[in-house]
Amino acid sequence: MMNSLNRWGRFIFSFLVIFALSTNAQDDKYCGVTGVILNGETNEPVSEVNISLVDLDLSTSTDSTGNFHFHNVIEGTHRVEITHVAYLTNNTTITLNPESKKYVVFYLLPGTIEIAPVVVTDIHTHSRFEQHGEIKSVLKGKKLEREMGLTLANTLKNETGIAVRSMGPAPARPILRGLGGDRVLISEDNNKTADLSATSPDHAVTVEPFSVEKIEVLRGPKVLIHSSTTIGGVVNVIRHDIPVNTFSGISGYAGFYGETANNGKLGSIGIKAPVAGINISGELSRKYASDVTTPTGKLGNSFSSTTSGALGASYVGEDWFSGLSYREYKLGYGVPGGFVGAHPGGVDIYMLRRTINAKGRFNYGTSGKEYMEYNLSRVYYEHEELEKNLSIGSKFRITHYIGNLNYYHISYFGWDKGISGISAEYRDFKIGGRVFTPPTNSVKFTTYFYEQLSGENLNIDFAFRYEYSGVRPDASYPDSKIGNIRNRDFHALSLSLSGIYELSDIVSLGANISRSSRVPTIEELFSGGPHLAAYSFEVGNPELNTETGFGSEIFIFHRFSNLYYNLTFFGNRLNNYIIPRNTGELNYQLFLPIYAYSGINAGFYGVEYQFEWNPVSYIKLSNSGAYTYGEFTDSGAPLPQIPPFKGIFEISLNYDQTSITTDVEYTTAQKRVDEFEEPTAGYAVWNASVQHSLVGGNLVHNFSLNIDNILNKEYRNHLSRVKSILPEAGRNIRLTYKLYFN
Repeated sequence: MMNSLNRWGRFIFSFLVIFALSTNAQDDKYCGVTGVILNGETNEPVSEVNISLVDLDLSTSTDSTGNFHFHNVIEGTHRVEITHVAYLTNNTTITLNPESKKYVVFYLLPGTIEIAPVVVTDIHTHSRFEQHGEIKSVLKGKKLEREMGLTLANTLKNETGIAVRSMGPAPARPILRGLGGDRVLISEDNNKTADLSATSPDHAVTVEPFSVEKIEVLRGPKVLIHSSTTIGGVVNVIRHDIPVNTFSGISGYAGFYGETANNGKLGSIGIKAPVAGINISGELSRKYASDVTTPTGKLGNSFSSTTSGALGASYVGEDWFSGLSYREYKLGYGVPGGFVGAHPGGVDIYMLRRTINAKGRFNYGTSGKEYMEYNLSRVYYEHEELEKNLSIGSKFRITHYIGNLNYYHISYFGWDKGISGISAEYRDFKIGGRVFTPPTNSVKFTTYFYEQLSGENLNIDFAFRYEYSGVRPDASYPDSKIGNIRNRDFHALSLSLSGIYELSDIVSLGANISRSSRVPTIEELFSGGPHLAAYSFEVGNPELNTETGFGSEIFIFHRFSNLYYNLTFFGNRLNNYIIPRNTGELNYQLFLPIYAYSGINAGFYGVEYQFEWNPVSYIKLSNSGAYTYGEFTDSGAPLPQIPPFKGIFEISLNYDQTSITTDVEYTTAQKRVDEFEEPTAGYAVWNASVQHSLVGGNLVHNFSLNIDNILNKEYRNHLSRVKSILPEAGRNIRLTYKLYFN
């Protein structure tokens, strides 16, 4: 049984699963119920949880293994309230009868622990705006396991408003509302990945999704803590490499993933343990996938091979904690060939990212709500692009230093609470091979604040960010072929204001307005030669200025016992929107199409919606969709690489500890295309999945079996650079298994 009852609209709930085991019924009107409480993000048992049968005035609590038991409960349907200081309250119902033996599993979602003087979880302020985002744009728990793919982008592809840019399976990256590149920041535990995935479609994201706890997509004012681009967004992967709370014992997970379309295989293990007062966490994953099979043949040179791992440690004191982590990610993959400008056999790319992070927190006073937090990171990234004769076409090496200091406060100049901070970055960018972008270093200094105000019916979030960037090539080239290459300085000012008004306990209306800024990248400024793996000859523009724009959105959402919907309209206008456009010309030495960077005026307008309905407790119907209209505002002509309308219709059956889901993913044709861009036809693809959980002792087994593209439909992703060669993957069977132990 699963029930998402939430009459106050203040809490987010997960799954209720009923499983037949045993009962101690004393007569034909009374029965017993036994169960376990699990963390909805980690599947670990939760002790000292209070469980109340509200209408019967009965209460009990879980033991050290998360188990509980009620004796002699009268038959019928009862309201259950589950509470713990560290988790969001779960209100649901349970139906009991003497003939049905009951073993139940309840899931709780972590909230805020604010026990003076120590804050022992990460920050979850849970303003009304964040509650809306938690429902709309967070992927976690069993849904995360069901949607798990070999890349971060494929894991997120069915989330509302997200499309996938790709140049083969491995270098896939999420696109939000038609915006990509570094307008969509990707981070791990709020630290920038600092790879090159934002700069070119052939560059992969250096994130392993299998081991994450949850993935959140941030929009609105809170984006300005991380990025100056408010109309884009932040995809933040949460895995807690640095433990932020004290471990009471050994826990962890082990699991594997496999799929048939590319013979993909993954194995992963993670563990957390206290050692001599130090909290230790570790993780290791290994993954391999061969060439993808499509309905019309294999996509050559689309393999990938990944090894990733991490080790973290922290010490939690009475009013402070400090920790350190190391993460390494190695990836080798192929970029397919076979189209204009491409190598016949494709290009192979090998990349390495090593990250060292330090994090600490110091509390002020005894409330546990005011504290200072620091984050320091060093990211080393290297990247080689090899032709099939093993000659190096391109080579990149980046060393990136990032530091920030944040102050979390309450009752500040009339605001209820907020975050004020400063950050600094230094980036050393080296290039080799046949790339003619000059070696360049850059610095960035930023200050920002984010404030929240909560009234009886009105909640307001406001944020400000100012950013200075200096770009320094190793030498000046005033007479270069692309223009005057020289030192450049940029300033970026961004603002965002959001409000949510509660029309009733279950219906809220919200709006957001923002000013967005983005500084041009080194590649956009100074590129001047072939990028072989991207199959393009790239021409930068040293005269580019800061990209600015204004965005707005209005939304309404409604959530009560068996119905949820969210409807959002948005509009964004950008000045000096920086894009590389196909000029229609070829570099005849290498037969590569020439892409030139320029700043233009652009508009993005669209709608997103989500709808969920439980006609009965064990059936859920849902439908979601998103559409973006992009244009050059000066001419009204279509912008390049804008995804078509995409929707998903889903039916889910939940019984005991089993969930069966079938869905149809569909798009319309995209005929509004830029010059030299290919249109694509619409499609509908049928998918299905089965999930099952087994709970025994301190072990939780989660199984997910998915069949994608059941009918082996031939279809093409409009944002794929290789769609002219072959379509997307054909019928694909995916199996995910995760064992959680405590």
